[in-house]
Amino acid sequence: MDRTEKREFVAGLHDALSGISMIVVTHNQGLTVAEATELRRRMRAAGATFKVAKNRLAHLALQGTQFDGLRPLLKGPTALAWADDPVAVAKTTVEFARTNEKFVLIGGALGSRTLDAAGIRALAELPSLDTLRARIVGMITTPPTRIAGVLQGPGGQLARVFGAFAKRDEAAAA
Repeated sequence: MDRTEKREFVAGLHDALSGISMIVVTHNQGLTVAEATELRRRMRAAGATFKVAKNRLAHLALQGTQFDGLRPLLKGPTALAWADDPVAVAKTTVEFARTNEKFVLIGGALGSRTLDAAGIRALAELPSLDTLRARIVGMITTPPTRIAGVLQGPGGQLARVFGAFAKRDEAAAA
């Protein structure tokens, strides 16, 4: 890379990192091309981005962002993963690290708070944003359903009582 390419890379990475809330730092020494491709495919499916960057360029890109505290983690063969949904990127990296021992989770940051590997694993245990939205919608729609069931109950009981009186009157008339 020449200087202009490096400047463009740093500026692009800085812009990408400025608009997100979660970033994960990993070591990926020894990943084969097939493994790296599989990791990128999983990241893309989760709505995340995965980039391998030189540490010096990543240091420059992190300056002025809320992730400036990650700079001490950038040692060795590091890669960065980020997404709009913090849980999605954490889940994807933790799942891939479980299946591949060459891919090591180092830490990350949620906003301005720096997390270690255990913090990223704990975040990965949370339900995803889509799951949380589905639960909220379920909670919102459940009470009207229950109210309708409760309101239908007495009406149905009254109908059964009236039906029993009608059958009794018919039997008495016959």
